[in-house]
Amino acid sequence: MEIIPAVDIMKGKVVRLLKGNPEQAKSYDHLGDPVSLARRWEREGARMIHIVDLDAALGLGSNTEMIGDVVKSVSVPVQVGGGIRSISLARRLFSIGVKRIIVGSLAFSDPSAIETLLREFDDERIAVALDHNRGIVMVGGWKRSAGMSVEEAAERFGEIGVKFFLVTSIHRDGTLLGPDLEVLSTLASQGYRIMAAGGISGIDDILALKHLGVYGVIVGRALYEGKISLSEALRVAGDD
Repeated sequence: MEIIPAVDIMKGKVVRLLKGNPEQAKSYDHLGDPVSLARRWEREGARMIHIVDLDAALGLGSNTEMIGDVVKSVSVPVQVGGGIRSISLARRLFSIGVKRIIVGSLAFSDPSAIETLLREFDDERIAVALDHNRGIVMVGGWKRSAGMSVEEAAERFGEIGVKFFLVTSIHRDGTLLGPDLEVLSTLASQGYRIMAAGGISGIDDILALKHLGVYGVIVGRALYEGKISLSEALRVAGDD
């Protein structure tokens, strides 16, 4: 199982939101800038870095230039999510060296865009975000319902060739209250490559997710606040 540490960027700084609320943003300046933090995760053994462009997700701007700086500063692959609402932006991110993109709102407003991206790029490089509030998919910076469950959405996109899904429990994101094991269990049992996010608080959560058979775990606040060490998480995830 992959442990993928997060670098969440807002206005060029490392920030975490509580349940996606920009009014409850917490800055982590003591960790350095996004480039420094990504380098740290690489030094500590990360095999991939997960970047979230919070400004883009919330329609407040873009951190694409900063993302490019991060990509150039590390040798491990970088995946990016947040506000990728056009094919042109997806192509731009790939052009600056991003390995995988995570698409949310665009996938639901224009599924044909995902088919286009799958044709142009490898299916290893495209993931669909299933951000959900108690099982119902939310889009538009987590503000609007997509009108379907995560299970329905996974089936729909799986049929057109999507292999990877980032599943974020909104009501647990940034809370350290533990992951939504029920939803994740259902999806993992159906054979999808699931990256789980939201609520990760410690090693017990990592073990529980490994038991479910998820492909990877995105860890943010728990790392930022020292609730868990990346080296220990990697060790536990890799143990047989």
